[in-house]
Amino acid sequence: MSADSAGRHTGPAARPPDILARIARRRRERVAAEGPALGVPIPAERTAPLVPFAADPAVICEVKRRSPSRGTISANADPVAVALRYHAAGIRSVSVLTEEDHFSGSLADLIAVKTAAPDLAVLRKDFLMTVEDIEVSWRAGADAILLIVGMLDDATLAALFAAASARGLATLVEVHTAEELRRAAALKPPLLGMNSRDLVSFRIDRLVPLSLMAKVDWPCRVIFESGLFTYEDARFAANHGFAGVLVGEAAMRAPEVVPDLIRGVSDGRASTASASAVPASKGFWPRLLARRDAVRAREGRPLVKFCGITNRADAEAAVEAGADLLGFVFAPSPRRSPLELPAELADLPVLKVAVVVTVTGPATGSSAGANASSGSRGTGTGRRLPDGVAELLADGFLDAVQFHGDEEPGDCFALAPVYYKALRLRTPQDAERSDLFRSPRVLIDAFDAAAYGGTGKMLADEVVEAAAARLPLWLAGGIGPDNVAQLVQRWQPELVDASSRLETEPGRKDHRAIERFMKEIRNV
Repeated sequence: MSADSAGRHTGPAARPPDILARIARRRRERVAAEGPALGVPIPAERTAPLVPFAADPAVICEVKRRSPSRGTISANADPVAVALRYHAAGIRSVSVLTEEDHFSGSLADLIAVKTAAPDLAVLRKDFLMTVEDIEVSWRAGADAILLIVGMLDDATLAALFAAASARGLATLVEVHTAEELRRAAALKPPLLGMNSRDLVSFRIDRLVPLSLMAKVDWPCRVIFESGLFTYEDARFAANHGFAGVLVGEAAMRAPEVVPDLIRGVSDGRASTASASAVPASKGFWPRLLARRDAVRAREGRPLVKFCGITNRADAEAAVEAGADLLGFVFAPSPRRSPLELPAELADLPVLKVAVVVTVTGPATGSSAGANASSGSRGTGTGRRLPDGVAELLADGFLDAVQFHGDEEPGDCFALAPVYYKALRLRTPQDAERSDLFRSPRVLIDAFDAAAYGGTGKMLADEVVEAAAARLPLWLAGGIGPDNVAQLVQRWQPELVDASSRLETEPGRKDHRAIERFMKEIRNV
């Protein structure tokens, strides 16, 4: 898939504009015309104290007026007022954009912030290319600098890293791809940034840092960058082993969210440090990503989820055929799973997902206690998980929840910290609802007024295209052996979800259809 200048997919054939290359080209022109200080008067010697960067709580908030992806954020923002507001909220490290043409920043902003708040650790966030840039940053008062691996060759990267280290500056070495991480590993930087934003297209994918985290093989602190707006987002990063987060637009637009971000990182790190915590690498999303990468490399296919599993024979047939996920429906449906089934299938090497429509009213029996023990809470809308599901999650028999009903964004994380949302779409405009939910993936299905899923209805092409413009595509709705190859070839989904077209009757799978489905998808 490709993307437009706002970071949205534009379809499989289009080529994304290289925004990073454009920024780098303009910066070279400016340096050639104005020198490495870019026309800003810089002290001949550093006078500001050097402050350790990214100290706990490692929530790094940015000072920036605009960006290529979001346009104007706060055109007339006073950098000192912004930084002092962050400081008052508990922030100890800030990132100051000093690039002028695309972010409306300046080295003068960094100097002003450091002068006004000398005890703040200040990162110079810019597209640095030369050793002279490092010297200018040092004299201006930066405590840390950003090096973007994707825009530097190996020799330049090493030279800039060495120059910063010689001055005692912290270096946030930023990567977005496995190849960039491989190159960064030669330096073994103690501070590594993983950007969920692709600087070529400026598109966000919050699973990219998780995928890269699994490949880090030296001791370092890793910062999750971009795409973070809420407590849930910060908690998501910390739950997956990140030492901190770098937040830009959210903090600039809504500074009142800063305490929530700090709390999210602190709560996430505390939960991962507890004796009962599941190791970050063993969580649902890292395991899913490992599976995705393995099947791509081995078979060149998307992930496959078979939904509506009601018995062991069907589950075994699905796993034998190559299923990556099994879906167990806990909602009014002819495909409703027996509550005990996920536990009985604990021996099967496959990810297991509860497909739920939330209910209202008090929980019954042991489910009331299970809701509390699993961290699942009631919500402001009065919704809760179906009886027994929270207990299965807490005991590890289910890996995640697929919310397939009319849940509000605040319901999902409150009820199941590991989840994704399924949306039933009618029009291309409906795809915009995916932005409201903070799960890193959203499954799209066809709308039916009479049922939440399993209808066999297919989505219109224009609806799929609109959804694919926002996130890597997870596709459901009317997918079977007769059309899966065509759909995969056209839309290049990351995951396909099949149910009703693989049945002999509702709730009973056709094992031959499952085998044919997998054969078709492998032959694309």
